[in-house]
Amino acid sequence: MSRNLSTAEVSRILGMKELQVRELVRSGLCRPVRDGRSYSFSFQDLVVLRAAQGLFQANVPRVRVQRALAALADDLALEQPLSGLRIFADGRNVAVRSEDAAWQPETGQTLFNFDVDELADRVEDLRSAAAARSSESRRALAEREFCRALDLEDDDHEGAANAYARALELDPELVDAYVNLGRLAHVSGDPGSAIQLYQAALEHSEDDPVVHFNLGLALEDAQGASQAIVHYERAVALDPDFADAHFNLAGLCELLGRSNDALRHYHAYKKLTEG
Repeated sequence: MSRNLSTAEVSRILGMKELQVRELVRSGLCRPVRDGRSYSFSFQDLVVLRAAQGLFQANVPRVRVQRALAALADDLALEQPLSGLRIFADGRNVAVRSEDAAWQPETGQTLFNFDVDELADRVEDLRSAAAARSSESRRALAEREFCRALDLEDDDHEGAANAYARALELDPELVDAYVNLGRLAHVSGDPGSAIQLYQAALEHSEDDPVVHFNLGLALEDAQGASQAIVHYERAVALDPDFADAHFNLAGLCELLGRSNDALRHYHAYKKLTEG
């Protein structure tokens, strides 16, 4: 486990109320580290609490639970392997079993059995859920920065660019932010940066005709017709009704001596714009 657990996280994993967790701690059944006014539980603490929960449910007397778990805590402190560990009750006694050995703070027949590895899985599930919530939160913040950038574009290009950049820090897959930031770079006289941003956008959305068209515009200014025409052609292949891409293609084909292609794209542009 990469970090310790809070009381709330232990409560969710064990299906207990936070008050019950704190009561078990105050009773001395486990001794988590103090983090300010809060507890910080190790995985060993979690094992002990889960054992206490099951033993109480099996009606093992509190005094025997305390004695057995004290012994268990000592075993865990001595780096007893946790993988495959089982803790169970027999009547009103307690026993612990690993994969290749058994020790019994209290002995008897098995009444309940829980898998410490299952606890590890629950911790991992909690971590995954927390990571998913964090990812969703970052995407929401990215969308907020993106919308703020849109509002700034008319009056504050630099502010808009900074907001788009923050949106991409929060969500590197936000294609529209690459496109708009690239457009701002291009109109500000930096087609080289625009090219890099459009290429980054294509890494996340390789079949977006708008990205190919904008990349064509930037390449036309920075590197000439032969580089730009590839992306204009890709744009119309993806969207045959992309009038501006047909128009730009017609001009470049004419420049490159491809008169038949130029006429074809001029005709497509005229048909699309005149209805």
